Amino acid sequence: MTSCPYNDLPNAEPDHPKVRFGKVGILLANLGTPDDYTYWPMRRYLSEFLSDKRVVDYSAWLWQPLLQGVILSKRPFASGKAYESIWNHEAGESPLLTITKQQTAAVKEQMHKQFGDQVRVDFCMRYGNPSTKSKVREMVEAGCDRILFFPLYPHYAGATSATANDQLFRALMEEKWQPSVRTVPAYYDQPAYIDALAGSVEEAYAKLENKPDILVTSYHGVPKRYLMEGDPYHCQCQKTTRLLKERLGWDDSQLKTTFQSKFGPEEWLQPYTVEEVARLAEAGHKRIAVIAPAFSADCIETLEEINEEIKESFEEAGGEEFTYIPCLNDSAPHIAALSKVITQNLKGWID
Repeated sequence: MTSCPYNDLPNAEPDHPKVRFGKVGILLANLGTPDDYTYWPMRRYLSEFLSDKRVVDYSAWLWQPLLQGVILSKRPFASGKAYESIWNHEAGESPLLTITKQQTAAVKEQMHKQFGDQVRVDFCMRYGNPSTKSKVREMVEAGCDRILFFPLYPHYAGATSATANDQLFRALMEEKWQPSVRTVPAYYDQPAYIDALAGSVEEAYAKLENKPDILVTSYHGVPKRYLMEGDPYHCQCQKTTRLLKERLGWDDSQLKTTFQSKFGPEEWLQPYTVEEVARLAEAGHKRIAVIAPAFSADCIETLEEINEEIKESFEEAGGEEFTYIPCLNDSAPHIAALSKVITQNLKGWID
C-alpha cells in the first residue's frame, strides 16, 4: 500500500514540518515465534515469554534465577526439537508466522475492498519478531493517527489479550504524537466465529469414513488461580463450546471441554486434555476428534502438542482413530468473521 502523503496541519504556520496523518491502522497481533529452532534463538524467545508477569506471575527474585538457570539451560533444547518437527523449512519460519502472514494478507484484501486506501493493515507479535513497537512506529510514520489493535485470541485472558494490549501501550509511550487507539475485545461468542468453527467440524467429519464418538474442544490452559482472581477465560471457553454444540445441533454427550499445555507445579484448569483423551479411550471411545477453538492459527500447541503428544496419549490408552481438526487459519469463513469483527470496531472512525 502506498503511504499517506505529507499533509499540512490545519492552521499551521508555513514553516511547520510536514507530517503524515489521516489513515487508520489495523494491527493484528499474535503470540509470537522464535526466529529459529536452534538453542540461542529459542532461549531468547522463551526468556522473553516466560519473563512476562502476565504469563508467570511469581516474584521475580524467586522466578528469574530458576528461569535463567535451570529452565533455560535445558528447555530450549526440548522446545527447539518440538519446533523443528513442525517448522516451515521452505520459508525458514514457524507455521504460526506463515499463517499469520496469510491471514494478514487476506484481511488486508478484504479491508481494501471495503475502505480502500483509508486503512493500513499489518501484524505484529507479542514476543519475538516483528515486534509490536516496530509496527506501531511504522504505522505512525505512514500517517495512521488512529490504530485498531486486534489481538487474535477469541477468548480474553490476562496471559494473552491483556499482555498483547500491555505491549501496545508500552509502544505508545514512546510516540511524540500518540495515535488514538482501540483494542478489539474477545469475540468468543460472535455468530460468524461460531459458524466458522462449526463449518470446520462439519467439513472434517464429512471426510471421515467413521464418525468420531466425541469431539474434544481443547483450550489452552491457565492456572485455576487466575479464574478465582477474576480472569473470564474459563467462562468464555465454556460458552464457546456450548454455542458450538447448539450450532451443530448436538447434545452434551458429543462434546467435551478440556484444557492443555499445563506448566509448573500448581493446579490448572481441568480436565487436562492429555489425561482426558486417555480416559475416553479407556472408557471405550475408540474414535475421537480434537479441535482447538482458542487458537486462531495452528502453532506448536496444536501441530506438535495435540497432533503428536495428545494423539499418542489417546492411542497408548487403546484409542484407534484420532482426528485433529485444524485451526481456522486463513480459511474464507475465518477471514470473513475477523473482517466482520474489525468492521464493527471501526464504527465511528470509518463507516
